[in-house]
Amino acid sequence: MSQRWLITGSSRGLGRALAEAALAAGHRVLATARDPRALDALAERHGDAVRPAALDVTDPEAARRAVAEAVDAFGGLDVVVNNAGYGDIGAVEDTALDDFRRQIDANLFGTIIVTKAAIPAMREQRAGHFIQLSSVGGRLGAPGRAAYSAAKWAVEGFSEVLAQEMALVGVKVTIVEPGGFRTDFAGASTRLDAGRAEYDAVVGEAARRQAHYDGRQPGDPRRAAQALLRLAAMDRPPLRLALGSDAVAAIRSADQRRLAELEHWAALSASTDYGPDESS
Repeated sequence: MSQRWLITGSSRGLGRALAEAALAAGHRVLATARDPRALDALAERHGDAVRPAALDVTDPEAARRAVAEAVDAFGGLDVVVNNAGYGDIGAVEDTALDDFRRQIDANLFGTIIVTKAAIPAMREQRAGHFIQLSSVGGRLGAPGRAAYSAAKWAVEGFSEVLAQEMALVGVKVTIVEPGGFRTDFAGASTRLDAGRAEYDAVVGEAARRQAHYDGRQPGDPRRAAQALLRLAAMDRPPLRLALGSDAVAAIRSADQRRLAELEHWAALSASTDYGPDESS
């Protein structure tokens, strides 16, 4: 069945692969980018099925306009994909506060802004699906990526709350956690700062690893797009979906360590409760 999509960050990477896959599958797509000229090839190839739109996800009024355009053009919205974002590498000490704010604005507030713009349309039709692009870095602290991880952890918390609220009006929410994919996320989209010697073992190593990793990531964006099409067609989708075998392995390992630590310190944690004979 044909669906009506809004995808942020459609000019390249996973967003572009998903827009192309959705259109090829017969869906209609409002494809957004800060510069809509980057979407000209999509419009030429797919005609009226695609509506290119300018969108800076940190601009609430632009988000409202994009949602209104999708609803006007397609008669509603079935899937909103919050994909736009980026992440630089640098030590906490050496990352300027303005850089923290820009990354958190794009990755977290951009997701919140677009989500809030789309909620009324989905609430009124009592159907829809928010697909929130997080990251492996939204489940474990990624060295050298404090701003990015902070934003993605927050996207996960925001989306867990959103899922519980939206379930009351028939709207689904899924948090997607990609590992490494062969997009330009690890290339032109990222600024690498190996930083000072004191942090080289983690920050410098992260910068070197990413420079070497670019073009060698295990994930295929086209296969990721097909997985997201399957996700959007599910009646009962998962709250979380890791993408890529590297994501599954990293998240599994982190969760096992987290659970082991919780159990190891459980007695100290529980020691803060009132005793059975104490008055509250």
